[in-house]
Amino acid sequence: MTGATGRFAAALAVVLFVQPLHARELHTRLEGECGGLPRLDIGTVHGMCAGLVLGPTRQDRTRPIRLPRSLLQLSKTEWLVSDLGAWDRPRGAVWKLTLQPGREPEAVRLLGDLHVPHALARGPDGRVYVGEMSRIIRFDPASPDPAASIELVIPGLPDNALHLHRHPLSKFVFAPDGALLVNVGALSDQCTDEQGNAAAPRCTESETGEHAASIRRYEAVGPGEWSPDYTVYAKGLRNSVALAVHPSGTVVQAENSFDLPTRWSPFEELNVIEAGRHYGWPYCMDIATPAPAWRSGTAMDCRGSAHTAPRVLLPPHAAPLDLLWYEGEMFPALHGRMLMTFHGHRSVGGRIVSFAVDGDGVPIADRNARFHYYGGGSRAYGAGPAATPVTLTPGWGLRKGRRPQGSPVGLAVAHDGAIWATDDRAGLIIRFAKDEAAPAP
Repeated sequence: MTGATGRFAAALAVVLFVQPLHARELHTRLEGECGGLPRLDIGTVHGMCAGLVLGPTRQDRTRPIRLPRSLLQLSKTEWLVSDLGAWDRPRGAVWKLTLQPGREPEAVRLLGDLHVPHALARGPDGRVYVGEMSRIIRFDPASPDPAASIELVIPGLPDNALHLHRHPLSKFVFAPDGALLVNVGALSDQCTDEQGNAAAPRCTESETGEHAASIRRYEAVGPGEWSPDYTVYAKGLRNSVALAVHPSGTVVQAENSFDLPTRWSPFEELNVIEAGRHYGWPYCMDIATPAPAWRSGTAMDCRGSAHTAPRVLLPPHAAPLDLLWYEGEMFPALHGRMLMTFHGHRSVGGRIVSFAVDGDGVPIADRNARFHYYGGGSRAYGAGPAATPVTLTPGWGLRKGRRPQGSPVGLAVAHDGAIWATDDRAGLIIRFAKDEAAPAP
């Protein structure tokens, strides 16, 4: 078999036509449709519904796309999906998903054997960029052999063993000046020793060496080229997976804060990222509270000028994993607002939310801000400036025998204004569309 023939055969081997699913296999389907797709049992705001693009739930271990993360639209009918595959070995992939009216979705694996791929973005050169744990690559999805078109863009990102590296995903964005800004997550939760105490006068994992818990800046040196050397653009950021650039040029990050056992602390953060600033990890949490292991304050005065406090607080343990600003036409009420996924498994997670923003794209703090949680009503923040989110999916909590709690990760706005999202735990790709069946309010 020739090389070209072999590649063609291999491509055929990974083309999957996703068959219709029986009700017993999918606990999240409802009667009826949403925008021509099977309606999912996800409670949404009035006028919106959730349609199943691709499933099923985690009960089916044969699903082709195992851990869908990020989404990128290629054309009216074609999308790219990053599939983390597995956390413990390089089983990740990038799939091309084709969805045409009246036909079953078709999934084609373009790239395989990737190491926990997460971020997807269209670059200024038109290529598609992919963030893996140890590198950023780019490729041409229209190539007859997409894998052969792979080019290394940024090498040398931390590649720690996953049992040592708590936050290995390399989210990246293109800065207004053309530089690449790349998340390097913290290697631990609180930078402590085995007894839970501060391991040194200052946190060495973030201050030296790999410069973890930071955002790196790789300078543009030519069209489609970046310096192999980096500078630390900002630090003290535990995990910047939710990282985006507003049309105004503002760089915004939603912080996944400490994994403290208490249900209501600490709060997640919304930070405006500026060069040279330190945002507090692991020394500070909330607005200006010393973290438990660093209460002495000798490493950093959380109320001092060395610490850049968050612009607004987000609900505790919400685990924001993606954010964008809605500019579609399908939902006029959302125009210009920030959308964000809350991936957290606790009672404030499992939601897609929306915030009103100012001219820089930053959520506007309001008096007596509150957040909702499953199994109860709402709670006040009470620890500093915060913004009350409008929950677009208020009914996505656990319903035993019917659906798991939602675990949304990636967000994208389609050309038609529909909102697409992934749910990695359930293995779902979802299209939120206008609910034509909804009665007038």
